[in-house]
Amino acid sequence: MSTQTPIKRITCPQISSRKGGTPIVSLTSYHAHTAAIVDRYADFILVGDSLGMVMHGMESTLGVPLDLMIMHGKAVVTGTKRALIVVDMPFGTYEESPEVAFRNAARIMKETGCGAVKLEGGQRMAQTIKFLVERGIPVMAHIGLTPQSSHTMGGFKTQGRVEDSWSGHEQDAQAVSDAGAFAIVLEGMVEPLAAKITRQIPIPTIGIGASVDCDGQILVLEDMLGLNPGVAPKFVKLYGDLGAQIEKSVADYAEEVRARSFPGEDHIYR
Repeated sequence: MSTQTPIKRITCPQISSRKGGTPIVSLTSYHAHTAAIVDRYADFILVGDSLGMVMHGMESTLGVPLDLMIMHGKAVVTGTKRALIVVDMPFGTYEESPEVAFRNAARIMKETGCGAVKLEGGQRMAQTIKFLVERGIPVMAHIGLTPQSSHTMGGFKTQGRVEDSWSGHEQDAQAVSDAGAFAIVLEGMVEPLAAKITRQIPIPTIGIGASVDCDGQILVLEDMLGLNPGVAPKFVKLYGDLGAQIEKSVADYAEEVRARSFPGEDHIYR
C-alpha cells in the first residue's frame, strides 16, 4: 500500500486567501500535455477562450462555441493534479440571463471537472455572478479590457488612459467583489489604476497587462513561449522562442526525408 500523501487540488478559497500574500502564478493551457507541465508551477490554470485564436486560427474569441471550451477544459483537467482549473464562459453563454448562465456554467463544471468558471463584465454582470455563486458555482471575474466586448470598445484598447474613466472601473471591481467573485482579472489596464483597484477590493487581482502590484499574474502560454505567429502585445515577455525551434526541426526533418537519410539504421526494424 502506498504511503504517499495524495495531491490535493488548490481550491478557490485558497486562491482568495492569497490576497496581499505571495503572488499568484497563472498561465493558460488548452491541452493535457502542456497543462501537465504548467501544473507543477501554477496556482491556477485558465482554459481561456483565447484558444479560438491560438489553437483554431479564429480572428477573435467571439466565435468560440461552448462545446469547444468543454472539450479543451476536460483535456486540461485530465492532464493536471494540483492547480485549480478555471474555464472561460464563451461569448453568448451567460449574458442573456442569470438562469442561462447557470445552465451553461453547470454544464461546464459537470462535463470538465473544473473548479470554477470565468466571465467578463463588471457592474452589468454582478447580478449573474451573485446568482451563480449562491448556487454553488465559483466565479472569477474579468474587467478592464474585455476581449468579448472588443467591438463595442472599438478594438483592443488599453483601459484607464484618461483618469476621468477610473471611477467606472473601480465600481466594476467593487461590484463583482460584492457579488461574490473569488478573484478578478484586470486586463489591459494602466498600472496606477490596477494598483489602486488592488488596494481597494478584498479579493485577489490577477494582472495581464496591468500592474506588478496585482496579487497575481497571468499570460497566454503560447505568447510567452514565442508560439504566437502574430505580434505579441506589449505586456508579454518572451520566456522562450519555441516557434523558431519548431520551424527548424520541421525543416531539418523535411530535408532528411527528401535526401532519404531518414529513417536511418537506428529507426527501422530488421
